Parts: sequence; C-alpha cells; structure tokens
Amino acid sequence: TPMAQVVLVGITCFATPGMYSAVSNLGAGGTQDVALSDESQGVLYGMFALTGLISGGISNLLGPRLTLFIGTLGYALYFGALWCLQTQGTRWFLVLAGAILGMTAALLWSAQGSIMMSYPLEKDKGKAFAVFWAIFQFGSFIGSVISLAINIEKGGLNAVSTSTYIAFLVIIFIGVASAFAILPSNRVVRADGTIVKLDTTTKVHEELFAMFRLMKDWRMLALFPMFFASNYFYAYQGSVNATVFDGPTRALNATLEGAGAIVGALFIGFFVLDNKYMSRRNRGYFGLAVVTTIIVIVWAVGLSWQVTFGRDYVTVHGRPINYHDSDYKGKGALFFFYYFGDACYQALAYWIMSALSNDPFTLARFAGLYKAIQSAGSAGSYGMDAVLHPLLNEHLASWSMMLVSFPLAFLVIRTIKETSYEEEKVVYVDDVATKEMEEAGSESEKEGEDGGKEKEKESVKSDVIPVPVAASLEA
Repeated sequence: TPMAQVVLVGITCFATPGMYSAVSNLGAGGTQDVALSDESQGVLYGMFALTGLISGGISNLLGPRLTLFIGTLGYALYFGALWCLQTQGTRWFLVLAGAILGMTAALLWSAQGSIMMSYPLEKDKGKAFAVFWAIFQFGSFIGSVISLAINIEKGGLNAVSTSTYIAFLVIIFIGVASAFAILPSNRVVRADGTIVKLDTTTKVHEELFAMFRLMKDWRMLALFPMFFASNYFYAYQGSVNATVFDGPTRALNATLEGAGAIVGALFIGFFVLDNKYMSRRNRGYFGLAVVTTIIVIVWAVGLSWQVTFGRDYVTVHGRPINYHDSDYKGKGALFFFYYFGDACYQALAYWIMSALSNDPFTLARFAGLYKAIQSAGSAGSYGMDAVLHPLLNEHLASWSMMLVSFPLAFLVIRTIKETSYEEEKVVYVDDVATKEMEEAGSESEKEGEDGGKEKEKESVKSDVIPVPVAASLEA
C-alpha cells in the first residue's frame, strides 16, 4: 500500500538524514569549529544543488530502491569523517565527505519525494507528508536524545563525544539496509484500486527532454523562492545554537527542535492540508494562510531576542548559556517553534508540488529540482555564515526570503485543479489482472493447440510402421 511505502522510506530517512539533522542541530556539526563546519556544509550543499538538477532523472532510470540505497551511503561516510575529525583531526576528510554526501543525498531525496508525493491518493498527500516527516524527524529527535544522554554528565564538554558518533553510525547502517524494503511503483496499489505506475524506469533521452520542459514551466519558476528559502535558515539557527549555548544545552535545543518538527508536520498534514471539508484548492489557500501566520509570529519573536546579542555573546557575558540558567527561559520554546514552522513550510511546498501531478517520474523531477534550489540556498546561507556576517543580518535574510515566497506560492495554488486523474492515464489493478489472465489463457490455448498438433503428429507416426519392422512382423 502507499502508506506502507511512505512509512518504510520514512524509516530509511529516520536512520540516515535524520541522524545527520540530529548532529547538525547540535551546532557546527557537533564540532564547535564553526568555520570548518560552514566550509564542509557549503561544499555539501553546493554539490547537492548541482546533482539535484539531474537526480530526478537518475532516480527514474535506476528505480527508487537502488537510488535510495546509493543515497544512504554518503551519510555513513560523512559520520565517519566527523568521527575521524574528533579523534585524528583530519579536516580535509570532512570537506571531501561533505562533497560526496551532497551528491548521494540528492539521489536519496529525489527518490523519497517521488514515493511520498506520487504513491498516496490525492486526498491523502498531506497525511503522507505528515507521516514521513514525523518518522524522519523522530530520527533527529532520538539522535538528539542520545547526544543529550551522553553529554549531560559532562557539562564542560563543548564538542560532541566520540561515543555519540558511534551510536549514530550504528543507526545509519540500519538505514542503509532498510532501503531494500522499498518497492517499485508497479507493485504499489492505492485504496481505489489504481496502480501508481506500470512503467518502473524511463530512458535517458526521455529524461533530458522532460527536464528541459520542466525548466520552462512557470509554476516551477514561481516556486523557486520558496525552494531557495526552505533550508536557508538552518545555518543561522545552528550558528546561534553554537554561539550562545554550551554542549548539553545545544543537545537539549536539538531535542526540542526534533519535537517541534514532529508536532508541526502532524498538525499541518492532518488538520490543514488534508481537511476533508474543503476543496483541494481551498486547502491550499488555507495552508498558505496558516503557514504565513506561523512564520510571521515565530520569526518576529526570534527577532526580538536577536537584537539583544551578537557573535560575541560569550565574550560579553563571560560564558555560554546553560539550561539551568535563568537566561535560558523561553529560548528552548523558540527553537521548538522554529522547527514547528519549518515543518509547516516544507509541508506546504511538497503539497503544492504533489497537487500539480500524480506521476512518479514527474514528481521525482520536481523533488530533484526542489532539493537543488533548496541546497543552493543552503550553500549560500552557510557561505554567509562562514564569513561571520552579523547574526541579525542572517535572521532578516532568512525571514524576508520566506515572506517573499508566499505571494508567488499563491499564484501557483490558483492553478491547482480538483483532481489530476482525469488528465493522467489511470490503470486499475483489476484491469491488469484481467489482461494478464487473458494473456495467460491465450498462451495456454496456443500451447494446447500446439500440444494437440504434436499429439496428432505422434499418433500418425505411430500408425506408420517402418518397412523393415513390418517385414519382420510378417515373417
């Protein structure tokens, strides 16, 4: 079933990018070296952006299972590089691993986007995102809890401990193995009896022409600002976490971020985007209004705090904030709602794309393009953070980009139709089964006719006695 596949791909992402998010949320990739972390992240997202332009086509050529498997391998390598940095000080390896992860992650997210957006029924696509995102972010949440449990006793520890990386790697290898549980589209049947897609792969020339047409689609161009802004704020939030808080408190903030993402995804998916009392276009308008309200309120609160400090927080105050301090009051809630809003924002982006088509090949290309533009934004944000721009500037840049994207998203939502099934070829599993039975029957009849002819030939042959044998019998 579609939801079973969404859950399975959620488990794969729970154990791979979920663990990556967990260590990233600790600030500076858990290293306390903000400059090195920004350099590796910039390279990672730069390669992610370049590969994302073609990753949808690669996913369509290889199929979702193999694409997901290849995509998970980069996360294992990256965590190995973090571990080497912690124990051996190999800075170059982290940058190289970041570049490789950028390429493999683009493949993983293209396959994931295709499955999550194309497999469910149109009325369940918000729920599909909610289920996937909750499972995926639960990986970030669990990873953060692991870090919190390991580091909570070492209040003076600034960098994430080696045992944390070992725990992450064990979970990641489970995710690598889980990719083989994913099924191709022709083996997934929706609740209405339709098969997601009979064809499981495409051809190279088809993908080249399809990507060319995609880049001319004004709706995709209008969504570029939303794509670009959707991960831009991660560098800012990670930098604030690393600059202002000590190790255990960063782990606590990361745990709250994971919890906020889970709650936000479930809220927007079940109660807003799949509201059964509204038409599909009105659900889009409603979702846009809700997300806009959340982003305005949360980031306005964040701005009121950001204007009170800069990158010299520890120099000015003498030490970073600990969760026991009175200064911590309200800060954890802000990180919770930052990621609550992030889940709602990304849910809206995915829902809009999934409302434009049900074809898994088309949606794989959408997902690849989405991640490419998103990663370009992330590369830019980490580059901005690497040269130590004021945190206030990063806050305003992140917030303003999201605000600009909302009117353009409104224009795309206006084009959404109540259903895309009428335009796209829909195949029912019963029709396929009947056709297969008819083909099998015709083959059986043909085999029966051929067998009957063979028997007749054998019968004729048995009636014709060779001359030497007949002569001997007469004798």
